[in-house]
Amino acid sequence: MTDRPDISEKPFDFDLGPDDVGTGDGGGTDVRNRDPSAIPLSGDDSLDKYTRVELLKEEREIAARFHGGPMWGYVAAAFGGFAIWVSMFPLTMLGIVPVWLALIISTFLTVAGYVTCHEAMHDNIAKRGEKTRWMNQWVGEVSLLPIAVPFSMGKITHLEHHKHCNHPTRDPDYTDEAPNMLMAWYKTWWNRQPRVDGTINRYKSVCEQLDTPESQKALKQTAYVQLFYLATLFTMAWNGFAIEAAVCWWLPRQLGLSWIRFFLSWAPHHPREGQTGRYEQAYIFKSKVGHFWSMCMETHLIHHLYPGIPNHRTRDAYLAMKPILEKRGVDCSAI
Repeated sequence: MTDRPDISEKPFDFDLGPDDVGTGDGGGTDVRNRDPSAIPLSGDDSLDKYTRVELLKEEREIAARFHGGPMWGYVAAAFGGFAIWVSMFPLTMLGIVPVWLALIISTFLTVAGYVTCHEAMHDNIAKRGEKTRWMNQWVGEVSLLPIAVPFSMGKITHLEHHKHCNHPTRDPDYTDEAPNMLMAWYKTWWNRQPRVDGTINRYKSVCEQLDTPESQKALKQTAYVQLFYLATLFTMAWNGFAIEAAVCWWLPRQLGLSWIRFFLSWAPHHPREGQTGRYEQAYIFKSKVGHFWSMCMETHLIHHLYPGIPNHRTRDAYLAMKPILEKRGVDCSAI
């Protein structure tokens, strides 16, 4: 059984998020053809179906207020950040920018790039059919280059994460799960190592299992980008700029990936096991480094409920939905 009041049609023109059953299949699955969950995963079980339906209607009405809006800030940040990141290479090689400053700037831009790319993954920059659709693609492409991953790979695996959130074998990000914060930071590094069933190999296996033209293209583009990344580092080192290569790309990539994996994957989803229901896929938490420096992930649950709400508006959307979420059994005590 689902709490959705609109099984046959969707009156809203935005992604409604996961269903109210614990399958982790996402909002696009036809719930009429699914067996009900063996375990109640839809929040407060004391609420009857009709109360839950009314709450869901109210929730959607609130969500509709926070969808859309100007996204040019993300476009400017993506292209501006990419230009500054590229400029760090010659500026550092010429001695104009000190290596320590290049490291700080490049690491910040690496993390910030994922935030802008994240919006492109969900087509929030420009929808299909819009005249500026090309911009959505290029925001994604330039934003992910600092972590040496093509947009195609990032988008496919991220959407699979949404579709199968917290599923131990189908969620590409499940390998980030760790029992505590220290182990989580350690795993952000360990999961990138060769022959480890971590993020890199899990992403590759997901694309191989999908075996679609898009996933095959993503695998090829990943190989090309990785070769370009390694060739750049080798060429710079060969010509006497090994330190510059390290502070402009290699080390910012390592630090940036760890920051992204911790705050985007572990912090809002821990603990993961069995948490596949609509209101259980992510948590509301208070970050010690603040909302901005944690990539606005403190209210990541809102993103999973409504991926079309831009990242900078999830906190306001959460505060507006908070009374409803509390009635649905969500722990909102952190914020």
